[in-house]
Amino acid sequence: MSKRIAVLVSGGGTNLQALIDAQGRGELVNGRISAVISSTPDAFALERAKNAGIPGYVLPRRDFSDSRGYTAALTRLLRETVGADLVVMAGFMTILTEELFQAYPNAVINIHPSLIPSFCGVGCYGLHVHEKALEYGVKISGATVHFVTEECDAGPIILQKAAEVLPGDTPEVLQRRIMEQCEWKLLPQAVSLFCQDRLKVEGRAVRILDCL
Repeated sequence: MSKRIAVLVSGGGTNLQALIDAQGRGELVNGRISAVISSTPDAFALERAKNAGIPGYVLPRRDFSDSRGYTAALTRLLRETVGADLVVMAGFMTILTEELFQAYPNAVINIHPSLIPSFCGVGCYGLHVHEKALEYGVKISGATVHFVTEECDAGPIILQKAAEVLPGDTPEVLQRRIMEQCEWKLLPQAVSLFCQDRLKVEGRAVRILDCL
């Protein structure tokens, strides 16, 4: 039975678009995007979902006094309304608490624009990640898809891909290169592997199983 994928967004939705495009090419094997949920009502990602015929939901973070209340409402939406099997955080800029990860153990994944454990954790998001990479002077950076746990950017790593850092790069130029060369390839691949039941978590390691 095809797995139901819910994608959590807050902004433009470029990684959501990569998933939509992959789905259109038949690359999300045994999976289908069933819902897009935004923490902000004006996220362009909702337009992307609408254009693809995917139901969109808005659960504004500002309507809740704390992260725990927001997480509880989001978890109810995912379980009772969407019926999600996999939750994908794609540019979702809201801190969530343990209720979601208890409801979806090893079934929430995130894409981060660096090679974890470099340039990750609290405060490392968006352009800040690339600013830190350039300040440090690294020669390669990249992206990581990982399972999400209560500790920020610390869950088991599913896939990683590197991209070269070039002389003269700005944070914006490096961000675009990593999206094009890494993020938009890795995220659909990881989602497809999950939907095929080919990911096995063994401690901190994630083993990719062969096709049946």
